[in-house]
Amino acid sequence: MMLERDWQPASEIAQAVRDRRLSALSVTEATLARIAKHDPILNSFTDVTAERALAKARAVDATVAAGKNPGPLAGVPFAVKNLFDVQGLPTRAGSKINRDLRRSPRDATLIERMEAAGAVLVGALNMGEYAYDFTGENVHDGPSRNPHDVTRMTGGSSGGSGGAVGGGLVPLALGSDTNGSIRVPASFCGIFGLKPTYGRLSRARSFPFVYSLDHHGPFARNVIDLALAYDAMQGPDPDDSACTTRPAEPVTPQLSQDIGGLRVALAGGYFQKNVFPEANEAVARVAKALGATRTVEIPEAARARAAAYVITTAEGASLHLDRLRTRPNDFDPAVRDRLLAGAMVPASLVDRAQKFRRWYRAKVLELFKSVDVILAPATPCVAPKLGQATFVLDGVELPVRANIGIHTQPISFIGLPVVAVPVPLDPMPIGVQIITAPWREDIALRVAYTLERADVVYAPPLRVARAMGPGVASAPPPRGI
Repeated sequence: MMLERDWQPASEIAQAVRDRRLSALSVTEATLARIAKHDPILNSFTDVTAERALAKARAVDATVAAGKNPGPLAGVPFAVKNLFDVQGLPTRAGSKINRDLRRSPRDATLIERMEAAGAVLVGALNMGEYAYDFTGENVHDGPSRNPHDVTRMTGGSSGGSGGAVGGGLVPLALGSDTNGSIRVPASFCGIFGLKPTYGRLSRARSFPFVYSLDHHGPFARNVIDLALAYDAMQGPDPDDSACTTRPAEPVTPQLSQDIGGLRVALAGGYFQKNVFPEANEAVARVAKALGATRTVEIPEAARARAAAYVITTAEGASLHLDRLRTRPNDFDPAVRDRLLAGAMVPASLVDRAQKFRRWYRAKVLELFKSVDVILAPATPCVAPKLGQATFVLDGVELPVRANIGIHTQPISFIGLPVVAVPVPLDPMPIGVQIITAPWREDIALRVAYTLERADVVYAPPLRVARAMGPGVASAPPPRGI
């Protein structure tokens, strides 16, 4: 089966809709047809909100017909990880248990802001159960599949988001990132992903995983689209107590600014270990393009990853304790067992992890007095095969599921902004993290834009997707509303 590259960038769709060269309705109808044709293989969607999408598209067209500007994302289709509240749907968060929840009475804040900018929601996306996953494999809904090779993982937990954008089903998608769940799918699926500074974008009316580590952010196939979505979602939100009170700081007008004066360094030590050759090659290409030769050591990165694990498992277990007691058999066994282990972590260890977190944050922020950008691998390898349980890193066989995020966890642990950029290697793409100081998403996006214009990083064209092999179960069809 050939996946057609018949997608258009969000910026071009919006301009064409505003200029009346395209109708939002025709864009939406084409998107829904593309999802119906290709998603039975990719398994990115769990819900397709067709009626809602068509109604919104007609409203955008009516706004244009009245001579008004419907917004910077006029008529642009987008979809969201199914932990975002979508009015009229139960917020399943990749689980079986949550399907018993009442239908959401209101959309998540970020959906409201995207639609206020003219975007059109077309559905909710597959994800790892309760976001405790790096693979994109879901035991209830089936695995999301990599658009470049459907025998491989999308990465997780925002696997449906990565697959939908990487597969050209939608130009934009939203996901969440606790320990790497935006950057990992971006890396495996060959697209751009933004994990903003902790607190930059609202998490109101979404299902949490680890409140002190959760971030929300966009996926796109190019930097301009990523920036447009990010700008549309910025701003304080009293419904999320962790959301910043800083005013919106638009980045799209700054993308083309020269980056020649920026100080760029490579993360050394820990970040140059536990990688396959393709990860080293990707970082080397980006570093060469930026003229980066300096290396900085991020202190105690391995310990930071361990502390992130302690906080993740303890906070996650606390959130799910009642469900673990009453419905243990309705969890993915791998998720359940890790949450049960988290319930038994001594409070003294969590306290020590939090104290270390404060120390580590201060030490890393010191680095940004002498550098503006730090480069690091996004994943240790290209997308593994679906069902692959282990891989070998530095001569040691390790579980895939736990170790895909080996280079992302020490960064989200202290809430730094990161843009994951795709390096189009053969046969599979892989991502590089562009890491900056808190609230400097503008720098990370400017660097990404410069690299994209130089053809160093870009979303690769879709290849012929291999047919599903024996033993790959098909998922149930998406529900529509």
